[in-house]
Amino acid sequence: MTRNLAERIADVRRLQEAARAIVERRVTLAPAIVESTGLSTEGVELGLTRHVEVEATDRELTQLVTWAGDAEAVLVILSSNVFVGALRALALARAASNDVVLRPSRRDPTFARALVEAANEVGDTRVRIVDELDVASIARGEIHVYGRDETIADVRKKAKVRVRGHGSGMGVAWISAGADLAKAARGLAEDIVVFDQLGCLSPRVAFVEGSLERASELGDVLSAELDRLDASVPRGMVPAEERAAAGRYVATMTYASRALVGSRHAIGVAPPGAPVIVPPPYRNIHVAACASAGEAKTLLAPLAKAIVTVGSDDLDAAAKIAPAWARLSLLGHMQRPPLDGPVDLRSE
Repeated sequence: MTRNLAERIADVRRLQEAARAIVERRVTLAPAIVESTGLSTEGVELGLTRHVEVEATDRELTQLVTWAGDAEAVLVILSSNVFVGALRALALARAASNDVVLRPSRRDPTFARALVEAANEVGDTRVRIVDELDVASIARGEIHVYGRDETIADVRKKAKVRVRGHGSGMGVAWISAGADLAKAARGLAEDIVVFDQLGCLSPRVAFVEGSLERASELGDVLSAELDRLDASVPRGMVPAEERAAAGRYVATMTYASRALVGSRHAIGVAPPGAPVIVPPPYRNIHVAACASAGEAKTLLAPLAKAIVTVGSDDLDAAAKIAPAWARLSLLGHMQRPPLDGPVDLRSE
């Protein structure tokens, strides 16, 4: 059955209604999400109350439906990085098709399962869950896969139908010469804390337009902001390999320039022109002084394919360093893009 634009938007809004129901009864789901994600209880609460995309304009949903296109059926394969991502993934699939199957992450299925169950409860029975499904057996429609680049490549190799992949990525911040450093640090800290930097929108590198001294000042203020936020939203469990990687990053930056180690975070501060070193996730960020947007773009060139979003106090300036596909957002909003398509606009 072919649906018109209004019907597709209505189907997406029904998913949002289901998501709102989950948020309202989150107290029953949160413990399982904490256990499966490793986030703190407060981190899960933050994700559920501020980062589930339950609001969207008709214009945004029109863009989402347009991007989704039309498919006979859609299989959605989810990773375990950001649990609330299940809503956007299902919205895109449901906009495209009346036959949607979701294979949730084995390690983190709680929110995705609850969303499908809630959707069924509000009358959408065209979305269902499967625990196991061989992608090679899919003979119609398309596959939407979210996860590591290696996972996407493996699905493409086995699939007989179109595969739309959404892989690993990261965010970058640009602090302009005119920025209020205290305000910029507050916004950037909020973007870092959400999901403990495990999502593709999480900032891992921040360029500060100006001198090393200005970048160092931003680092000091940012460190204080991260300590402040950790008091209300503690960092979750950090795998041993990520702890080791963070230790190596701190050692490198201590030797090369400067490292600030807080209660549960680390910040490296680099001088203008120094190579960009991307730290591991779990609230670590590389702050680099930069003479101009042009210099920042040059330094980012080796990392350009990984950049999903650029956050800044000055969106016009941010556009000068951002790849063509990257989302732009104000600091403090990097992890809350509009529901107008996938968060990752790099490719399919």
